[in-house]
Amino acid sequence: MDADAFRTRCDAYREATEIYLNRLFLDNDPWQKLYESMRYSLLSGGKRLRPMLTLECARLGGIRDWRDALPFACALELVHTYSLIHDDLPCMDDDELRRGKPTNHVVFGETMATLAGDALQAEAYRLIAEAPELTEAAKLEAVRSLARASGASGMVAGQVLDLTDYGHDRETLATLCDRKTCFMLKAAAELGCAAANASAELTAALARYASLLGLAFQIRDDLLDVIGDEATFGKPIGSDKAEGKTTFADLLGADGCRAEVRRLTDEACAALENVGDAEFLVALARRLAERTK
Repeated sequence: MDADAFRTRCDAYREATEIYLNRLFLDNDPWQKLYESMRYSLLSGGKRLRPMLTLECARLGGIRDWRDALPFACALELVHTYSLIHDDLPCMDDDELRRGKPTNHVVFGETMATLAGDALQAEAYRLIAEAPELTEAAKLEAVRSLARASGASGMVAGQVLDLTDYGHDRETLATLCDRKTCFMLKAAAELGCAAANASAELTAALARYASLLGLAFQIRDDLLDVIGDEATFGKPIGSDKAEGKTTFADLLGADGCRAEVRRLTDEACAALENVGDAEFLVALARRLAERTK
């Protein structure tokens, strides 16, 4: 896929996602401050990688119109945003900068930030339940996938392992990252496939691609925490080291991280071997492997 075609599809997915998200939480209620806190983080930018994956996987799965999968894609983004708000809290990583802006609790206070995260998580499942163009079976599968990826043995488990200083070697760190990062990217693919009622074979292939993409993404993130530019990266450089965390950069070194990202990216692309029209996902993986933020 050439650069222009890739950019055009990325822009279409991002624009549709932004329009959908911008329409949320606009009611003039007495708890308006909660909405402001939710929207502050939800609309603060970001790659929109997870919604993009969901929409592309829905397209590959044969959905009538990929826009019909927007409620699933944006539900995932709500859960991702809640996780970032909570991850930044003083009781977690105590970060003051996210995507180049003050973190939610810095602007709204710890209590409101916590409640904003709580509300975003709950509202995600409402979006799935009320998706107007999708079947009840698709909604049930989406709820199951998102809950599994983000719950007690998924993303939250990864956060627990992170806070308890679990990952000190390659195997344990991969386990931590699998749950904290990869499970949610895998869910992005699964939600798209659920929206399209895709086959089990296609779902498995796209889920494997997304899982490998997730680990490559995290290793690249660890590398950028060492070599990145703070203004470009959008958060403090060296924050993991300052917090005493072991990262892939510690275990593999800069060159080792680059090599591992290339290897995982190649594996992710190989998972698409029997998936027709997968050029966009291949191009996405290659570009993420070289990202600077």
